[in-house]
Amino acid sequence: MLGIVMLDTVFPRPVGDIGNPATFPFPVRLRKVSRASPRKVIFEKASGMVDDFVSAAQSLQADGCKAIVTSCGFLALHQQTIAAALEIPFASSSLCWLPTLYHAFGGARHVGILTASGASLGAAHLAALGGSMDSPIVGMPVESEFARVIVGNQPEGDMDRVHAEMVAAADHLVATQPQVRAILLECTNMPPVAGLIAQRTGRPVFDLVGLARQMMGLAP
Repeated sequence: MLGIVMLDTVFPRPVGDIGNPATFPFPVRLRKVSRASPRKVIFEKASGMVDDFVSAAQSLQADGCKAIVTSCGFLALHQQTIAAALEIPFASSSLCWLPTLYHAFGGARHVGILTASGASLGAAHLAALGGSMDSPIVGMPVESEFARVIVGNQPEGDMDRVHAEMVAAADHLVATQPQVRAILLECTNMPPVAGLIAQRTGRPVFDLVGLARQMMGLAP
């Protein structure tokens, strides 16, 4: 069983999203951290809430989970703190992929990152997991349906438009950084379009859903 520490959200989570149990071919258990909104984690670095995330992860471990992930890549800042409180594998973010991808694709400049907020994803997030700011980073536009629904945590939204915006951001990434050979999706709401992004850009795409499957001992 996979444990997923969830932010306190109400926005739609289609199949492929980390927070939809149907995304995985094995049992999952979700544990929500109350008051942990996307804005709180992205813009305020989960200030004052790290102990709550630790408690949620520990409760999932006590429930018998084999591995734990979270529903927001910006929790990378707290990877070491949460992992140190557990006895099972833990990945706070898809950014855990970075050291492996750097070795596989020839360095940081060849691994592009697509994120919920380019202005907020900084050196500290990447360094916490062995990453580098040499990786090109493209964030979702502030004036977008994605920002309104996902970051703004709205119960309804045009998810087709949200997904189209994600693909457009990936197109922009490879158009402006043609040396990019692989794309990493920081945001756990992006995996529903990972296949389309790979098809459109011609680059392999990595995300937390794939990492979770690996942690559970399954091929992607």
